Amino acid sequence: MSRRLQVYETDEITVTFEPDLCIHSGVCVRGLPAVFDVRRRRWVMPELGAAAEVAAQVERCPSGALKYRMRSTD
Repeated sequence: MSRRLQVYETDEITVTFEPDLCIHSGVCVRGLPAVFDVRRRRWVMPELGAAAEVAAQVERCPSGALKYRMRSTD
């Protein structure tokens, strides 16, 4: 049974997490611990980091479980 896609949004960025792809490498947590914290129920809080920093950290995800989309501020 696959787990549901998780979506976390701010005005600047949308971060998605696909649990079934995650290999639990910890790259996200070690890179931006304020944003990615597995001890919290809502473990991804993109509002706690600059959108560009969050995007850069998501790009380091080795499994592709984390993805992002920059949102238009028009």
